[in-house]
Amino acid sequence: MYLLGYDIGSSSVKASLVEAESGRSVASAFYPKTEAPIIARKPGWAEQDPAMWMGYLKEATADVLSQVRAIATLESKAFKPEQIRAIGISYQMHGLVCVDSEMNVLRPAIIWCDSRAVPYGEMAREALGGEFCLEHLLNAPGNFTAAKLAWVKESEPEVYSRIWKVMLPGDYIAMRLTGSVCTTVSGLSEGIFWDFKENSVSRELLDCFGFDETVLPQIRPTFGVQGYLTKAAAETLGLKEGTPVTYRGGDQPNNALSLGVLRPGEIASTAGTSGVVYGVNDKISFDPQSRVNTFAHVNHSAADPRLGILLCINGTGILNSWIRRNVAPEGISYEEMNDLAASVPIGSDGISILPFGNGAERMLGNRDTGCSIHSIDFNRHGKAHIIRAAQEGIVFSFMYGMEIMGEMGMKIDKIHAGRANMFLSPIFRDTLAGVSGATIELYDTDGAAGAAKGAGIGAGIYKSAEEAFSTLNRLAVILPDHEEEYREAYLRWKTKLNSL
Repeated sequence: MYLLGYDIGSSSVKASLVEAESGRSVASAFYPKTEAPIIARKPGWAEQDPAMWMGYLKEATADVLSQVRAIATLESKAFKPEQIRAIGISYQMHGLVCVDSEMNVLRPAIIWCDSRAVPYGEMAREALGGEFCLEHLLNAPGNFTAAKLAWVKESEPEVYSRIWKVMLPGDYIAMRLTGSVCTTVSGLSEGIFWDFKENSVSRELLDCFGFDETVLPQIRPTFGVQGYLTKAAAETLGLKEGTPVTYRGGDQPNNALSLGVLRPGEIASTAGTSGVVYGVNDKISFDPQSRVNTFAHVNHSAADPRLGILLCINGTGILNSWIRRNVAPEGISYEEMNDLAASVPIGSDGISILPFGNGAERMLGNRDTGCSIHSIDFNRHGKAHIIRAAQEGIVFSFMYGMEIMGEMGMKIDKIHAGRANMFLSPIFRDTLAGVSGATIELYDTDGAAGAAKGAGIGAGIYKSAEEAFSTLNRLAVILPDHEEEYREAYLRWKTKLNSL
């Protein structure tokens, strides 16, 4: 018995086939092998053709099925599509897909990194009042899906007049698979359509933008039947008609689910080009300065709140790669860089690096401060000091955001992460554990495998999320150590940041 998960990203679409009993991913694939194109017709714009996502999904599915058939042949077994019992979907958040009554896409999807709608979100914040937005929506309307739809309404009225439904990227994929148009509370919250105080779609937001509520899809549970694979989709993908789609989640909530992060006080973290800290809170709370975003987590309910607090840090792995290209000895590997950094004591002998060189940081009130290096002594410091200070600076930016989460009532005692990107560095891991006082657990998983297990929960194959993720392969545990030294270095770094 298998579960199939998809992760619909802006750079690729990944598929993973998970053996339900063991929880083991037996086959995975992603397409395209180079980054998917993003259409940028004007500065700050970012669009993709939703049909492209389906094309990549078809290729990834074919690859996964080929792999599992080859494995079955080696084991003298037969694989049949009906052995796949459920399908789950993870997707890039905050996008906008518009379709007409025939379910035809009316324009390219406006994706998460498109910034054209910022003025519309600001207009809504001013019209509704900052206090209302935070108390009801838990966020300023910002540049999220609702504001993007407002841009379409004003800038492309002929398109807007033909819209039957608007949806997130994951809603669109589910529609293509099942013919059913639906969404989730978690999805509506990431689009800033959901009123947490009233536990309903926000009438005030719809009225502010002039939207009719009928433009939104029906709401279905995050875990549960959201539709069944149509005959046409099954034939296209080589799957069985009637296979249920039983889970849907945005990429960051799904990443947290993939790492077994469901309880208050736990956080999931990623540290690639940019970094994310995603924590779970059981209190309906918000940051008065909107430096972090709050959405409904995958296991949220009005009776038992589970809110995902999302912190995004733009200047993460991109700083480490810049240091490798421009500062470290030529040809050095990241592992060798880590060895060099380890030759320098905690705190980098007084150097502090503020890693904010990848655009404006929401955590800093949307300021673009640039990256800066502080307190270099030409007689004492060398490349190793800068390499270590860069990694410590990245971690300290995480800690700065985690303190904001603490102000919102979160107590962070455990960090879950995949063993990838910056988490491959012992310096990075030890610094994060030491400065936060939290235990770090590293796992072998990814978003597509997490979506597959989410489908198993939604289909009732697993009795609970705890059962679904009980087989997670924990690769390492990092306990806090040298906490006083890391805190001293962090406070020095924070003083430099505050001076800006």
